[in-house]
Amino acid sequence: MKAAAGHPAARRAQQTSVAQRWETAEYFSRMAVTLRPMPDDVIGGWLDVSNAHYEAERLANGDSPELAAQKARASREQYFPSDRPIDTHVVFQVMAGEPGAAAQPVGQPVGVLWLGPLTDERPNEWWVFDIEIDAAHQGHGYGRAAMQAAEAVAREHGATKLGLNVFGTNTVAQNLYRSLDYTTTATTMWKPLES
Repeated sequence: MKAAAGHPAARRAQQTSVAQRWETAEYFSRMAVTLRPMPDDVIGGWLDVSNAHYEAERLANGDSPELAAQKARASREQYFPSDRPIDTHVVFQVMAGEPGAAAQPVGQPVGVLWLGPLTDERPNEWWVFDIEIDAAHQGHGYGRAAMQAAEAVAREHGATKLGLNVFGTNTVAQNLYRSLDYTTTATTMWKPLES
């Protein structure tokens, strides 16, 4: 007997099938990108760079060096035990995927996309934990195409919402997300006080 769609057993079965599908060589292709699971021999180096970038962004947006380092370390421990993503998350390489698209060869890596459910308690609310298009490939539509592919991947796996966090200093990304109909749900603001 098959469990009803909202039943916990059905959600566990769906998560298992999601993880199995992510192990395929090529997962999804849309517009000018193809999303492929990041190879095992690349993920450790990406994690080091990604964590350093995350820590630097937290510093630039007001965290103390200690807090920024602690947040980056906690994120890595929570989502990447043993330097592998947890079962319900995936890190994709964003590959140029359409002949003639922005004059990039088909199959060339142009960035990274990490997504998955926000929490185990809310498996239908997915989150873009990281999207990074390499500097040399920015401004060619890869970020937009990767975000559209992320929406399709999340929707295919039962997501009813897709969210993300963008730091206040990243106005280019904010404009991209607004153009894709993301709305602001919270704003954190700081003012340094002089002694």
